[in-house]
Formats: sequence, structure tokens, C-alpha cells
Amino acid sequence: MNPPAYPPPHNLLVGKIAVVTAAAGAGIGQAAARRCLEEGARVVISDAHERRLAETRDALQAEHGKDAIEAVACDVTDEAQVQRLIDTAVDRFGRIDVMINNAGLGGTQSVLEMTDEQWTRVLDITLNGTFRCTRAVLRQMVRQGGGGAVVNNASVIGWRAQQGQAHYAAAKAGVMALTRCAALDVAEHGIRVNAVSPSLAMHPHLVKVTSEDLLATLTEREAFGRYAEPWEVANVMVFLASDYSTYMTGEVVSVSSQHA
Repeated sequence: MNPPAYPPPHNLLVGKIAVVTAAAGAGIGQAAARRCLEEGARVVISDAHERRLAETRDALQAEHGKDAIEAVACDVTDEAQVQRLIDTAVDRFGRIDVMINNAGLGGTQSVLEMTDEQWTRVLDITLNGTFRCTRAVLRQMVRQGGGGAVVNNASVIGWRAQQGQAHYAAAKAGVMALTRCAALDVAEHGIRVNAVSPSLAMHPHLVKVTSEDLLATLTEREAFGRYAEPWEVANVMVFLASDYSTYMTGEVVSVSSQHA
């Protein structure tokens, strides 16, 4: 089954300022940044890869104008860099209304051979990085007087077992738990914290780190018989960031056609 046509924008984020992590390249992060821009937001993108980040910034500025987008290099394992990202967004646009935490690191390794370094690296980027960014932006949103939305990127692997994915599954399950608890911590400030949980969204980086056989197996599990386009995940992120989801917080929304 072929993917549907790319949907037109509906001005869901007009007047909002959004920050998107891990937005370089051609994956979910860039799709989310582009979707936010199309929906009327001004956007700050970040990534640890400075060259790819600059290329993405230039491409998005060509589409939406230089006044609509800023780029800040950020390694989410470094608290100082995370704070600089938040501070730069506020300096440039005055406030932050939306934070999309997309940064994460995967890999495949059996627990039998997994090293402490491999485990720690995946957890530090995928879970701890999401925590650092969430904490920093929530503090900023409270300083602004409350309101705003945080959208985290989890994974169906946080719910379902997959061989060789103990570190990534633990990290994504942690992102889900972080989402639920952080939502309660800031509910009194009118700030919402939700997450998406994709199954299989295809992009070039995934192809590099996943075997063809495994990709074929994962695709077969999808009810639609195909993987998701990154923009299909980004659409749900935009919904959670928008005023169409004002009574949702602490939720993890599965963006998946996997069989139960």
C-alpha cells in the first residue's frame, strides 16, 4: 500500500515558537520542523551534527524565509549545550511554546555482548537527553507564566520486546514514564507533556543501522504493509503541540499500524 498524499497545512501553530531536537537529516526531526513551519510556527532546530544542521537550516530557510527559523548545534548529553539551546530560542523569538524532543540513539546488540559503554551511550542520549531538554524547557515555560506543550518521541519498543534492543527499549520505556510523571509535575502551570510512539518510520539513518532482513520483517508486521513516512509521525506531533489537544497530557500516542 502506498502512503497517502501529503496533507495541506491548517494553521495549527500560528504564532507559536517551537524547538525541535535532532532535526538535521531526513528523519522525523526534520519532518517535524518542516510541519511546524508549514503550520505557521517559527522554529529553532538543533542537532549534534553541525554540517547536516546547517544544510537543513538552509533548506528550510529557502522554503520559509530566514526570519522563521534558527539553528543551534546541541549535544543533548551536555547540560550546558541544552541550556544554550533554550536560551538562544528565547533570545531570538522571545519565548518557547512547543518543545519536540526527538533526539535518540539506537543500535542492535544482544545483552550477552552488550558493554556498559553501549548501554550507557543509548540511555544518555535517548532518555537522559530527553530529560535534560524537558527539564530546561519546562523551567522556561513556567518562567513565562505557564502554558505550552512538550512532545517526546518514544517508540513501540518501549512496550514490545525485540531481540537486541534491550538498551533502546529501556530508554524508550523510560521516555514514556518520564512523559507521564512530568505531565503531572507541571499540570498546575497549564503545560502539557505528551509523547508519540512510532513503530517503523523509514529514513536514511535507519537504513544504515538496520539490516535489510530486519527491515523486511518489521515491515511485514505493519497492517498497512508499509513503513510510515516521517511526516506521518510529525503530523501527530503537531497535533499534540497544537490547541486541538488541550485536554491531553501524560499520554503516549501510538503512531503505528503494527498488529497487536
